[in-house]
Amino acid sequence: MKINNAEEQFVRLDLSLPPAPSPVGVYKPYLIEGKYLYLSGHGPVQNDRSLIIGRIGKELDMEQGKLAARQVGLTMLSTIRTHIGDLGKIKRVLKIFGMVNCTPEFERHPYVINGCSELFAAVWGEENGVGVRSAVGFGSLPDNIPVEIEAIFELQ
Repeated sequence: MKINNAEEQFVRLDLSLPPAPSPVGVYKPYLIEGKYLYLSGHGPVQNDRSLIIGRIGKELDMEQGKLAARQVGLTMLSTIRTHIGDLGKIKRVLKIFGMVNCTPEFERHPYVINGCSELFAAVWGEENGVGVRSAVGFGSLPDNIPVEIEAIFELQ
């Protein structure tokens, strides 16, 4: 199913966005180059501006990790809305790079990152909301967040 209006779909899904995060280092949260939007790595910001914290396989289980990845997706949508405007300005998701903070034994990184991928597919539709993707495990992430995701989008 192709969604023509991402903003209408966003309303239908009854989603709530956390505040867009501000950079805590020397980088830009987003960059537009030609018809491409690049988003820096985002973490799971909650509505009260706090972060979801914990390592998957230790403090968090796989399902909590997937929910954290969904929250990262919502945080990315907040950055898009805040800095770019209407979600309909996104033509398609090109690439997602998902990093999972997990124990060495954990092997279900793609399942965790599905939390973000499924959200984007729901907002922009299967055809435009699903791009290429990597999902990899890390021994640690900033502030002990469970998931960090960066993405590239094509603009209308």
